[in-house]
Order: sequence, then C-alpha cells, then structure tokens
Amino acid sequence: MEKLATYQELSEFLKQVERRAFKQAMFAVHGEDAALDIVQDSMLKLSDKYAGRPAEELPLLFQRILQNTIRDYFRRQKIRNFWTMPLSSLFSGGEDDEQDPLETMQTESGSSFLQDPAKSLESSQVVELIEAALQKLPARQREAFLLRYWENMDVAATAAAMGCSEGSVKTHCSRAVHGLAAMLKEKGVEL
Repeated sequence: MEKLATYQELSEFLKQVERRAFKQAMFAVHGEDAALDIVQDSMLKLSDKYAGRPAEELPLLFQRILQNTIRDYFRRQKIRNFWTMPLSSLFSGGEDDEQDPLETMQTESGSSFLQDPAKSLESSQVVELIEAALQKLPARQREAFLLRYWENMDVAATAAAMGCSEGSVKTHCSRAVHGLAAMLKEKGVEL
C-alpha cells in the first residue's frame, strides 16, 4: 500500500509550487488578479479532492488541475464576453481595457547577493526577454515548455498533464525551443 501524503507534505508542496504556478498562470492569462485566482483555486482543488493521495502524485495532479483551471478561465471569459459585449457597445465610455504588462517576480537565490551588479542587471534583463518571448509562443508550446523545462517533468508526465500524446509534447517543446531561440537571437541574446 502506498504511503499517503501528510498535511505537512501537502503544505510543503504547495509552498514550493506557488511561485512557478503563478508564473504559468500569468503567461496564460496576462492578468495578475486572474492568475492569483487561478493558482488559489487550483491549490484548493488539490487540497480538497486529492489531499489523501501519495505525495509522489501531487506534482502531476496539481499541474493537471492548474491547466484545467486555466482552460476554465478562458471558457468563462468567452461566455462573459459573449453576453457583455452587446451591452458594452451601448455605452460610449472611453475606458481602456488594456491588460497590465507582465510584472516579473524576483527569484530567491542565496548567490544573488554575491553577484556583480552589472551581471545581476544583465541576468534580469535576459530573464525579462525570455519571459516576453514566452508570452509570444502559442499556448500549447508555452505549456509544454514550462512543464518540461521549468517544472522538470518528464515527457510522459507532461503528456498526462496536457492531455496529449508524448509525441505531441516533443513536437511542442521542439517548436517552443526553436521559436524562443529565434526571438532571443533577434534581441541579441545567444543561448
């Protein structure tokens, strides 16, 4: 019989995944408030429905829940836009509904204090360029890239989280890497 996750293991897992999940949601929905809601909803769903599962299963379950919650957000937005668009066209308010730009979050690193300020600035600029390039990728390529390379999931786990074949994951990742490399090369960043 498999050992079930304890409350402490679930809590530690959620602490570890919180920032990365927020980044994934931000890349998908381009709104901080919506991204926070998505991450919170995903964490609650994991805690409510799967807290009694083995600790090894939590990462894959959480990624699946997170991706489904992001898809649900877009479904709700589509319905909401369908019903509110005709009403909003009746009013001639000049409100600007433009999304806020992605705000980057500083990553915690013990070595950042020892780093040369010029190198630190260069590193943060490269990270900003990478994040901007990630936003330009098609959604499935971005999802595959983030799961494989940021979440360090293997191909099988990524395929399970995305609900597609392993071959599709490999194709999406390959296209994402080539696309990112091309976009970064245009900005003068050689990887």
